[in-house]
Parts: sequence; C-alpha cells; structure tokens
Amino acid sequence: MKIILSIVCFFAVHQTYADSFIDSSSFYYSKGIAEKNEKRFLTASANFEKAIAFNKNYAEAYIENGLANKEMRKTDQVKTNFLKAYELQPNNVQIIKELTNLFYDYRQWDKAAEFANKCVGCENAERIIGLCNYENENYMAAEKFLLKAVTKNPNDALVNYTLGRTYMDIEMYKKAVPYFEKAAALNPEKNAWAYELGLLYYNNNNYRSAVTAFETAAKNGYTTSNDFNENYGYSLLYSGQYAKGEEKLVSIYQKKGNKEMLRDLAQILYEQKQYDRSLDYCQKLLEADSKDAKALYQAGLTFQKMGQKDKGQGMCDKAIEMDPSLASKRSKSMDLSGAL
Repeated sequence: MKIILSIVCFFAVHQTYADSFIDSSSFYYSKGIAEKNEKRFLTASANFEKAIAFNKNYAEAYIENGLANKEMRKTDQVKTNFLKAYELQPNNVQIIKELTNLFYDYRQWDKAAEFANKCVGCENAERIIGLCNYENENYMAAEKFLLKAVTKNPNDALVNYTLGRTYMDIEMYKKAVPYFEKAAALNPEKNAWAYELGLLYYNNNNYRSAVTAFETAAKNGYTTSNDFNENYGYSLLYSGQYAKGEEKLVSIYQKKGNKEMLRDLAQILYEQKQYDRSLDYCQKLLEADSKDAKALYQAGLTFQKMGQKDKGQGMCDKAIEMDPSLASKRSKSMDLSGAL
C-alpha cells in the first residue's frame, strides 16, 4: 500500500513540476507580448527567450521572438527562431512566408524559391520564385513566374525590371523594351535602370530615345564616366545632334588617346552624309599618321561623294598602294557606301 501511495505521490509531484514549467513559459510569453506591443523589442525578446527555456516546443514563442528580432534587424536570430518554429509547425503559412522573405534577403535563391513553393496562398510567392530563378540564370522559369507576377501587380517596378533583364539576357531585345520603360518610369531614382534602357534603345537603333534615357540617367545622378559619354556621344551622332555628339567623343579621345574613336567619328559622319565633318577627322588621322591608308581611303570616298570624283579616286588608288587589302573594298565602292 505504501508503494502505491509513493508512486501516486511521485507522479503528482512530477505533474505539478511540469505544470509549473508550462505556467512559467506562458507567463514570460505574455510578458513578451506586452513588451512587444509597447515596441520594447529587446525586453520582449528576453522574455520570449525565458518562455522558450521553460518550454522548448513553444512554437508561438519562437515566432514572436523572431518577429521581435526582425524589428531590431537581428537577422541571424530571426533565422534561428523561425527555422525552429518551422520544425515544430511545418505547415504554418506565417512561418513559411517569413522564411521565404528571409532567405531571399540573404540571397539564398534556392532556399527562398523552395519555401516560396510551399507558401500556398502567399501573394508574393510567384514574384519570389521568378526573381530567384532569374538570379540563378534559369531564364525560362524566370519568365514564366515573372509574367504571372507582373499580371498580378503591373506596377511592381522590380518585377518589370527583372523581366526586362530576362529578355535582354536571352537576346530578345524588343520584348525587353516595354518592361524597362515601365520600370524606369515607376522608379526614376534607379538611375542605372534608365542607363540600361538607353543601352537597350541604342541596340535597337532607337537613338533619339537612347539620348533621352541617357540624359534622364545623368539627371538622376548616374555617373557620367567615359563609357557613359561614349554611348551617349554615339547616340547623339546617330540621332543627328552632331556638334554635341562630337564634343562628347572628342573629349574622350583627348583623355584616352585612342585614334579609333576619330575613325569612328569619320565613319559615322560619312554615313550621316556630314561629309565636311567626316573629312575633318580623316585629316586629323592623317596628321597623326601620314601612312594611315584607311583614313586616306575614306577621305577619297568622301571627296567622291562631294562631287570631286577624280581627286577622290586618286586618293583611293594611293591608299590601296599603301595597303593592298583595301582593294577588296574597291569592288563594293561603286555606290561609295563602304566607309571604314
């Protein structure tokens, strides 16, 4: 009889001890919630930690501790708490959503996409999956999910931009244009987007729009480096703004000393029927190197275009003597379209 009473007493004491742990855990959890509601996140987190110490399986305490640390931008603690909560409640949508965004912020694209796929009913799941696939260079999957995301929210600047980049990376430049335009319009402070839009216009031979995009990028603070001014300068030339384009490109030439830029200027201006301007750069090339056969040949073509056929033909003949490889151009020069 005494043995039975002893066993009963043992379980009674054990149950009382366990109940006291549960009560303590609930007590500190409630204190944590109160502190969190008052935006005292550090104190709230300390209380949630105590609640967890009394009950290692307290999923709600892990969730609230994760949220409190999120407010304090302690991302490692956020991750630790939500991963533990996920172990305890693997179907909890709130936990899955937080981990999706957390892994995305950590640039862990595979994990972010994995959790986004589990996030049933999450509004941004397709967005995250599309963005992650783009970062992993899985462009076909990126296109599929980004198109769904942009249909849901046409004014999502990042999705529009990333969809445009997806089309750029698979060399579908025309399809990229409207998404870049939308992204740049929605988020003008992203000056790099405007610059990339300018490059896209340039590659599509839409030089006037390229000029506008480059000017918008510069206006919004994009660094006007040599590369920027080179692309901007060529766009100006091709759009008919010759003086301004020449100014940009000549300034780069003066910095870099690359005579091929003078050759480009001569050729583009020749193509644009700006023959006097083209001759100026042929002359500069010949002043730098009197044996520059290409410059002499182009000058000859230019004189022929200007009506001085004999003079021009003589210059072309002399250029071929200097560089016989130019003879291959002669068969195509009857219409004088082959500038160098």
